[in-house]
Amino acid sequence: MTNRELIPIPPVDEPVTHRFPASCYANRELSWLQFNRRVLEEATDKNNPLCERMSFAAIFQSNLDEFFMVRVGGLWDRVDSPRRENKTGMTAREQLDAVLRQVRGDLENKDRIYQGLMGQLEAFGTRLVTYEQASEQQKQFLEQYYFSEVEPLLAPQVVSPKQPFPFLNGKDIYAVVTMQTRRGGKRLGIIPCTSRVLRRLVPLPGEGYVLMEDLILHFVPRVFARYHIVSRSLVRLLRNADLSVDDAMSEAGEPEDYRALMEEMLRTRSKLSPVRMDYQGDLEPQVVSELCRKLKLPEEQVFSSAAPLELSFLFQLQQELQDRQELFFPRRVPQPSPWVDLHRPMIDQIRQRDLLLSYPYESMEPFLRLLREAGRDPAVSSIQITLYRVAKNSQVVDALCQAAVNGKDVLVLVELRARFDEENNIGWSRVLEHAGCRVIYGIENIKIHSKLCLITRMDGPEPSYITQVGTGNYNEKTARQYTDLSLITADRGLGEEALRVFQHLAAGELVEQTELLMVAPHCLRNRLCDLMDGEIAKARNGQDAYIGVKCNSLTDRVLIDKLMEASQAGVRIEMVVRGICCMVSGVRGYTENIKIVSIVGRYLEHARIYLFGRGEEQKIYISSADFMSRNTTRRVEVAAPILDPEIRRRIREMFRVMMHDNVKGRVQQNDGTYLKRTPGLTAPLNAQEHFLEEAKRQTERVRAGVFRQNS
Repeated sequence: MTNRELIPIPPVDEPVTHRFPASCYANRELSWLQFNRRVLEEATDKNNPLCERMSFAAIFQSNLDEFFMVRVGGLWDRVDSPRRENKTGMTAREQLDAVLRQVRGDLENKDRIYQGLMGQLEAFGTRLVTYEQASEQQKQFLEQYYFSEVEPLLAPQVVSPKQPFPFLNGKDIYAVVTMQTRRGGKRLGIIPCTSRVLRRLVPLPGEGYVLMEDLILHFVPRVFARYHIVSRSLVRLLRNADLSVDDAMSEAGEPEDYRALMEEMLRTRSKLSPVRMDYQGDLEPQVVSELCRKLKLPEEQVFSSAAPLELSFLFQLQQELQDRQELFFPRRVPQPSPWVDLHRPMIDQIRQRDLLLSYPYESMEPFLRLLREAGRDPAVSSIQITLYRVAKNSQVVDALCQAAVNGKDVLVLVELRARFDEENNIGWSRVLEHAGCRVIYGIENIKIHSKLCLITRMDGPEPSYITQVGTGNYNEKTARQYTDLSLITADRGLGEEALRVFQHLAAGELVEQTELLMVAPHCLRNRLCDLMDGEIAKARNGQDAYIGVKCNSLTDRVLIDKLMEASQAGVRIEMVVRGICCMVSGVRGYTENIKIVSIVGRYLEHARIYLFGRGEEQKIYISSADFMSRNTTRRVEVAAPILDPEIRRRIREMFRVMMHDNVKGRVQQNDGTYLKRTPGLTAPLNAQEHFLEEAKRQTERVRAGVFRQNS
């Protein structure tokens, strides 16, 4: 298939003439908030064990924190712009107002859910209490603990004309106190409560815990003994993290040391303007106004909370309850792939047939084993890989370093701009360089988000290739938490195209022509449109036409409009879209042939799958790219065709199961809302549990000698 001209996309904020009515589109920011609301709903689902419901509440809050730091920060930067976003036509001001209204209701709901969860936890002997709620014996313990362990480490500050307002770190918790002087004047006292030295969750004798910030807040009168305490509360800020490295490079010119520039940008980001303030306790309106004035934060972006200001301590509480298995999902571990023979070299097996690994149901170990073998194989001349997010203790990096030590040519493209993983990636880039790997970085204004690895062997007159293309990162931790697919193949055509991708990236260039792989930004969106046009032509000729897509987010206007065009032509379209979805399905005359399901369950749905057509002629791809303009036009992404008949059958069946999930699946309605399915008369089908059980059954069959490796 040849590539067409790139389809231009308008700037994000530029109004666009719609081919379809406004009812067919949803705003990106509000759609994301809908997704996070689905996460919070899992905290109320009594079919989830109690500790898992606590996890969903904590994930809801951490998701919302990141949303404010990135998306709300970006809206605030454009709040005075008259430009409108290109789907619902809302200005940044209109989007910000709608977001703040929706968030206020969601946070009130979160507070109620949190209180209910903590009340249920008490039945298992675990209580979170304040100093006032503790027993007399516990109060004596807390006093001794505070005087000996906490007070010597506190750094209180009184804000006055002689003492400037302190810098408040984003995400840290502070005790804020209104005080009256002996002469009747007012002062503000601030005490940092977040510390690397002090543990946040203080266990009490007997049973129960106290949060460090609550303990500090109780003893505030002792800290500011010279003043009369009028009110006290806890405060937490979030700061803007929407910082563009590429913009900084444009202003400063090309840096001599890109990594040093990134380190400087990280220091700058920690000092950006606040975008949200939460408080718990008695914070007087005039104090809110004073804090907002000092912080240059609009009061509309201040939220009161009945729950603790940060919920990550819930994960620590869970550690104390590990022996209560009824409070958790049944323990599951990734299973060995039944298609892998543990007694044969991985390279030999891949040369015989393609391999698909399905995380977290199957283990990542075969890929790690492949990397280790390649590092020792005399026939391997080079290993090339793109790294976006890796684990803190990365076995992938260890294998690459060892290969370089063994004399292999190891090229590693490390994307230093992976948001919130920049520091980790900077550290790993130094480790890789020290081991002798060739380390390169991304291209200006283009992130390298692909999951691509190429092993080149010289075991004859011509090189041979082992290519791995994945939907998820080379990260052993997330391979146990995210659902992803990893294809490993010895197909020569795919290997040659993967080589071309790496050659272009090493030269700071982008691939402009491909045949087998689809490679963004030049050879993905246009190819997807070609494939959709093929199904549209079938439908108009009265043939059975079908499109299936699984992705995390759908925001690309060009792809959305093409899907709507396909729906109007009579193409049946099924989609599993976990999060943001800017298209509304089921709108009569426009999207009535489109069905959209969102799955929020035990694992984070992360795999991307594209299906076009039916039967043996169906084209199937797995990809690193969501249907978002940032993925299709501003990143290097790779989608790989699935050629092996057995793997094609597996992926088709996986997609079918996900579309029919009636336990964790929610179906989008024609007003953009989502309804959770109920099994009704049909048997309950939880897609993730189905795949877990399937992997377990296959492992048992292998151990019993029933599963045939070459079936």
